[in-house]
Amino acid sequence: MPRRHLPTLSAMQCFESAARHLSFTRAAEELNLTQSAVSKQVAQLEAILEHPLFRRVRRRLQLTTEGMLYLADVRQVLNQVEASTRYMQAYGGENEVLNLSTLPTFGARWLMPRLNGFRFRHPSIVLNISNRAEPIDLDQANIDVAFFFGQGVWPRAECIALREERLIPVCAPGLLTQAPLQQPDDLLRHVLLQMTSRPEQWHDWFRTQGLYSEHSYYGPRFDSFEMVISAARAGCGLALVPDFLAQEELDEGKLVIPWDAPMTGT
Repeated sequence: MPRRHLPTLSAMQCFESAARHLSFTRAAEELNLTQSAVSKQVAQLEAILEHPLFRRVRRRLQLTTEGMLYLADVRQVLNQVEASTRYMQAYGGENEVLNLSTLPTFGARWLMPRLNGFRFRHPSIVLNISNRAEPIDLDQANIDVAFFFGQGVWPRAECIALREERLIPVCAPGLLTQAPLQQPDDLLRHVLLQMTSRPEQWHDWFRTQGLYSEHSYYGPRFDSFEMVISAARAGCGLALVPDFLAQEELDEGKLVIPWDAPMTGT
């Protein structure tokens, strides 16, 4: 469709307001226009679409089926325009925007509590933060800084080790009253909560305890540590998680360490 045949933003605003209030009068008041101006904008929109958007039933304004369908798209467009406008108003130049990518649980539990401190020290920097479960091409994804787990050998990226990972077994306190633990292989009598991206981690942990069991691979699988920790809190089984991600629950007594034998990773 040629651009000259596309509706104006003002026409879409008039339509959205009239549809929300089901009243041209109230839409005119909201937009600081006359009722005839709103009516004219909607009429022009209907002419472009070649479909009626409203009908009157017993003097009351109602949306047509076409109007209801179009309203959902118009609201999405207006919301996007508003979001982009807000972003550009805050935008201070390319050097003041920092695009971050982070693992979901790491972002929620480690990064978010530190954001206020960063913003206080760097008030002119606008942060854009996205969740990524897997490493990505930073250039292609337009990412400046990414937080990922691994050996730090990603191409065309300067990698800095942030911290060493310590995996610890955790569970809800009530789980131990059902089946107390006296030795490491007692853990095998419980449900082991698995991480989809780390299928070997329970097997590796038991190996550090001198144990080898196919049972270490069995158990419900989750795609984030956030879900694993939540499942452990709910008493669904034992979880093997980085200690710093579960620190809040440990401090509050919502989780306990059933067997104090951390496994160190990178």
